Amino acid sequence: MIDITQIDFEKGGGLVPAIVQHARSGRVLMLGYMTAEAVEKTSREKHVTFYSRTKNRLWTKGETSGNTLALVSMSMDCDRDTLLVKALPAGPVCHTGRATCFADDNAPHLAFLGDLEEIIDQRRAADPSESYVARLNADGITKIAQKVGEEGVETALAAVAEDDEALVDEAADLVFHLMVALNNRGLSLREIASRLESRHR
Repeated sequence: MIDITQIDFEKGGGLVPAIVQHARSGRVLMLGYMTAEAVEKTSREKHVTFYSRTKNRLWTKGETSGNTLALVSMSMDCDRDTLLVKALPAGPVCHTGRATCFADDNAPHLAFLGDLEEIIDQRRAADPSESYVARLNADGITKIAQKVGEEGVETALAAVAEDDEALVDEAADLVFHLMVALNNRGLSLREIASRLESRHR
């Protein structure tokens, strides 16, 4: 994950700032500080742990609130004195109850697609009588694929014969059902983005 011996803790008196970013949406969630021990514990336990400068001790995010940060990856900047921690939050990150300690509009333009992936994943396990996503999954991948095909045709027709608003609506339906299909197969938009990136380098 990260070579702790390469991190320059001396520059900050034993601490390095750790910027936490949502691993799916790219939204900046919070800033904390880490010691070598906090980095080691985070890497070992896969839950983000910081060093509290006010309490003078390690604290794992969510140890009292339950709003933990599940570690996805951790890397350092070019000067080796700042960390970028990518994580998946369980509940609000900020003590105010907000999703992020920064402005809610700090996310990249397409960040909601990452949020939508989480929503689809959660609703997949819901009661099919109460969730469209759960109902689609209960019907199986063939039914989901059929919906992707239907929405694809409707999107194509809207592109040719309808106004921009209709095209956006149909394209949104297509992307949603495609995401449901990917989720059913254990895939996500990350794989799609990675494939597109590899084709255009």
